[in-house]
Amino acid sequence: MKLDILAVAAHPDDAEICVGGTLLLAAARGKRVGIVDLTRGELGTRGSAQDRSRETAAANALLQPLLRANLALPDGRVEASTEARESLAALIREHQPEVLLAHHTEDLHPDHSTAGRIAREAWYLSGLARLAPAGDKPKRPARLYHFMGHVPFEPTLVVDIGEVWERKLELVRCYASQITPAAPGDRGEHFLFGADILQRVETRARFYGERIGVRYGEPLLARGPLPCFDPLIA
Repeated sequence: MKLDILAVAAHPDDAEICVGGTLLLAAARGKRVGIVDLTRGELGTRGSAQDRSRETAAANALLQPLLRANLALPDGRVEASTEARESLAALIREHQPEVLLAHHTEDLHPDHSTAGRIAREAWYLSGLARLAPAGDKPKRPARLYHFMGHVPFEPTLVVDIGEVWERKLELVRCYASQITPAAPGDRGEHFLFGADILQRVETRARFYGERIGVRYGEPLLARGPLPCFDPLIA
């Protein structure tokens, strides 16, 4: 099953929070999108692995990705191991996306930054013929974009997600265990800077949307200039 866009996320909900609008927009344009979560989010302060699994199913029902896979790496202990990067490279070869979306390699959450590194290394390895098993076709995605986590960057491009903004919020709200207080005294202090996820999502979207003259935007970073034939823009 060939994909057009594959997002690689450290935890269930990261793809929806960071690039849910981009994925919704691409799917609405007839693009074949998929998501690979590296962990099951079992160490989250709120909710359980079972909660996250049910919430991911609800998000899938809205986004309807053609692929939702999970590498089942240990949450909170993600390492850029040979096994991890080669497992992801095998998925990339199997589904042959033109665009790979992944965490930035600089992030305050170690799982996020390590996931970005795994994705970058797997992106490269997926194109090596001698690493591919017999019968597998080596395929390196044409473009690799990093999406923003906790650390801001100057984006290479910003995707206008205005037409799917309300649907993106629906996607994020699917992960109720992560955005709903777990107890009367839960004020979100376990989140970095105590930030409410929905507020953070809107603040970022409004800020980067304004940078390109629209209401809501999602920032992406690519190393080097964009060619005029870039598959994400097309």
